[in-house]
Amino acid sequence: MNEENEKVQEQPSIEPVKGRIVSVDVLRGFDMFWIVGGSAFFAAFFNLTGGKLGEIIVPQFEHAHWEGFHFYDLIFPLFAFIVGMSVVFSLGKLVKREGKKAAYKRIFRRFIILYLLGIIYYGGVNHGIQNIRLLGVLQRLAFVYLFSGILYINIRTRGLIITFLGILIIYWAFLSFVPVPDIGKVSFARGINWPNWFDKHYLPFRKWNGDWDPEGILSTFPAIATGLLGVFTSILLLNKKVSDMKKVWYFIGGGAVLVVLGYLWGLQFPVIKRLWTSSYVLVAGGYSAMLMGLFYYIVDVRKWQKWALPFIWIGMNPITIYMTVNIVDLWAFANRFVGLQKARVSFNPELPLDQRIGIFILASVFLFFVFYIVRFMFKRKIFIRI
Repeated sequence: MNEENEKVQEQPSIEPVKGRIVSVDVLRGFDMFWIVGGSAFFAAFFNLTGGKLGEIIVPQFEHAHWEGFHFYDLIFPLFAFIVGMSVVFSLGKLVKREGKKAAYKRIFRRFIILYLLGIIYYGGVNHGIQNIRLLGVLQRLAFVYLFSGILYINIRTRGLIITFLGILIIYWAFLSFVPVPDIGKVSFARGINWPNWFDKHYLPFRKWNGDWDPEGILSTFPAIATGLLGVFTSILLLNKKVSDMKKVWYFIGGGAVLVVLGYLWGLQFPVIKRLWTSSYVLVAGGYSAMLMGLFYYIVDVRKWQKWALPFIWIGMNPITIYMTVNIVDLWAFANRFVGLQKARVSFNPELPLDQRIGIFILASVFLFFVFYIVRFMFKRKIFIRI
């Protein structure tokens, strides 16, 4: 008995809350890592080393120009997927304990706070009310949480699946068979498609590229479907009748099936992030599920957790660091230590070696400050929730 206690003490848990599924925090932190500086760091690294490998890998840290799927096209839907997962964790027990009324209060409170943070993130009314960006990344996540939450507390799993399929099919049929006004034909081309036309005519205030927003009105609906994939993932994750290893295989195998189906659907309905096409939902959702399965196996099944501490630091305060990087301008702060003039982290191996070294140091210093902030908050148990 004493030997068992000693073994437990030798391997302390790094869970911030007892009973918490750590892999979810790791996945959230992994996702946010690329947003707040990871992609810039690796771009700077391959900028320093140069060569064919950099030419292949660095474009993956940028969005596909229009059609297609790069690694960076996974970052946003992965967060929407995780938002859907959080719906189950935050509302499931609340409904049982306090009822739907309390759940609705939490849903609408979080929606309003997240939506307003999105308005602030894009500059608020600094340049006049006509420049307010009503829809953006945080605003879309707010709508994903709002509708995923309402659907989850009111509809059983079978109904959620039907809703998920209905959203994807209706969106596909509308964009694929209804001619776009002004051009009189179906089109998925940049700037001349239904979501872009709709935003140009009906989205108030600030316009993106003069007439449409990549996080516009119509494409928010399939983004909600991405959130529902996260809901399904958490429902399975919390199912005690399914063994841990079966969950891992369901996530990885099911995700692989979704990716294949998405690319096949993409032959007719292209995989386009800025339109959030139904095929894109399946491809991004499939990769998200596979990552969840991988992290769940490594972190929660095998208990290999120490390597993931930096991701946990970020994953426990994702919105905080996201807003901090935007408001404080850590790049400018980091540049005070490096001293580069008009430094820009980008892949250009033809730059002089000293400039490439400077850019790499700049990206490293910036990332150091990011990790310092989230580690400071984690060590002092400062977790800012919305």
